[in-house]
Amino acid sequence: MEIAYYPGCSLHASSALYDAQCRDVLSRLGADLREIKDWNCCGATSAAKTNDFLAVAMPARNLGIADASGYAEMVIPCASCYSRTVLAQKALESDPDLREKINAELSEKIQGKIKLLSILDLLVDKAKSGEIGAKATKKLEGLRPACYYGCLQTRYPADIQITDNVENPQGMEMVCEALGAQAIDWSYKTDCCGASASVNDSDVAIRLMSNIQKDALARGANCFVTTCPMCQMNMDAYQGKAGAKYAIGESLPVYFITELIGVSMGIGTVELQLDRHFIEATELLRGLKLL
Repeated sequence: MEIAYYPGCSLHASSALYDAQCRDVLSRLGADLREIKDWNCCGATSAAKTNDFLAVAMPARNLGIADASGYAEMVIPCASCYSRTVLAQKALESDPDLREKINAELSEKIQGKIKLLSILDLLVDKAKSGEIGAKATKKLEGLRPACYYGCLQTRYPADIQITDNVENPQGMEMVCEALGAQAIDWSYKTDCCGASASVNDSDVAIRLMSNIQKDALARGANCFVTTCPMCQMNMDAYQGKAGAKYAIGESLPVYFITELIGVSMGIGTVELQLDRHFIEATELLRGLKLL
């Protein structure tokens, strides 16, 4: 199945391992990702905070390119990119004048044909169909992940229809179950990690991350799993600082959901780039005889 693919800036930079995993793992699950040509940054947090028009116009250009690609669906792994793009699509559907104004400047016009999918939309369908379970030749027994969705995966400042529970989503848990992992039940799965505040207001971000870290440990988690590059980066890079400031004695590895699927498929450490984490990510898996 060929499907359009928008990686976004993070997956071509700080989270390049996530891009590699998505391409490899999803290919093995029958999804042939076709990166759309000449895409641009979706604007992420910056455009949304500074200019309402750019916050729509930047992802709108990508929507026009995707519409012209000929594919019916486009998957967007990054939670921030998905949020910005689906919100822009909603704004363009509800405001014909804005759509006309933006289309006037685009060589590839927004037609409203492309269906947007988050990575969980794709993975949950493949868990329900049994495809993930069938490919999981190595069951992830002993792994107790805290499924961390962050604040962008299920909540939007507009009426966006989602298939999961907004406050207590279960999509990642369903995927983990198909892999043989036992996801914990916990209270901070949709809390904010501070996002870009880790750069300009680190005290607030570290406090938010410490709450997430403490609750996951208290519930017996031995790792985090996420789909959001910003959540993964923050929780991977700053747990040590949070622990030092708030007397938390342990840091947990922070995996992308694609890494856990890849491990269950028997993909090697080098191919998955498991050695690129700030918090050592292979020791737990080796201890459980999963690598």
